[in-house]
Amino acid sequence: MSESSSDSSRSLIPSFLYSSDHHRLFQSREEPATTMMARLKSRPSVFQTSSSVSSNGPASFAIATPNEKVEMYSPTYFAACTVAGLLCCGITHTAITPLDVVKCNMQIDPLKYKTITSAFKTTIKEQGLKGFTRGWSPTLLGYSAQGAFKYGLYEYSKKYYSDIVGPEYAAKYKTLIYLAGSASAEIVADVALCPMEAVKVRVQTQPGFARGLSDGLPKIIRSEGLRGLHKGLVPLWGRQIPYTMMKFATFENTVELIYKKVMPTPKEECSKPVQLGVSFAGGYIAGIFCAVISHPADNLVSFLNNSKGATVADAVKKLGLWGMFTRGLPLRIFMIGTLTGAQWVIYDAVKVLAGLPTTGGASPATALAPSVSA
Repeated sequence: MSESSSDSSRSLIPSFLYSSDHHRLFQSREEPATTMMARLKSRPSVFQTSSSVSSNGPASFAIATPNEKVEMYSPTYFAACTVAGLLCCGITHTAITPLDVVKCNMQIDPLKYKTITSAFKTTIKEQGLKGFTRGWSPTLLGYSAQGAFKYGLYEYSKKYYSDIVGPEYAAKYKTLIYLAGSASAEIVADVALCPMEAVKVRVQTQPGFARGLSDGLPKIIRSEGLRGLHKGLVPLWGRQIPYTMMKFATFENTVELIYKKVMPTPKEECSKPVQLGVSFAGGYIAGIFCAVISHPADNLVSFLNNSKGATVADAVKKLGLWGMFTRGLPLRIFMIGTLTGAQWVIYDAVKVLAGLPTTGGASPATALAPSVSA
């Protein structure tokens, strides 16, 4: 093969296959076998990447190495974030179902479930330990769907809004980018969550209503129609959108501050376990703020989904304004703080397994630059 004819195929063929040394190698059929083997051993392996090949030829590779990373902001990147979001929300919300049962009952019937301790005792007495698992199936399905949309669309929206305003304004108004991206994602995520949330609350707070998702979902549809599954959507937006905006913006800024003010080394020099520890700390702090800002709406969602035909005025009248803000709040702070911290660890752990960097630690202008790769 001539030098000119090989130029057109160099992007597809490893460079050592068309180097001049190897032309001579295979052109000489009379060359002794020992000399030929020596020449072969001195050349790079076909399975090596371009970084290990001689610099005489252009970069190319035959087979991708296992350590090859996902390209940032590619379809595969957003798919990985979607799967990570599905796992982190589905697993964590299902794991804290016992705490959720107690919280919802305290919100619905404050006279019967007066304190956290009495709520646990009453639940065990009336329903046994099995009562603490009520509603786990709609929780798993609902929050898995919500997490997939929430995290996947957040990453996409953050990139989209940063591209619109440009690197300078993305860095200057980074918190607004976080807030806008998370709000946009949550609007869609709650539409996926709402039907399962309606079933979950009924199953957890009305013993005898249904055993779980399989009989609870058809029962609501028969009695209230499909609208019954979405009647709590507006209050759910009222709870989840501020919650998610606080969750992502606080997390991003907290993690950035930890790396700047607390960690002795830059993020890039920290080990992956250390970075995941920072993710948990940032997530827990964010969870505390999330719980406080979204708690009145959480009380409202529980009340409306539990009482057929109830209104916001009915909820305020029964719970009172003070009760709307404080009823079950200590338990929810502990629950949401732990939940959010665990979510960010799982989310970032999945990203690390995919060869991606953990979340946070840089402004959108830096983190979202098109030329940056994982």
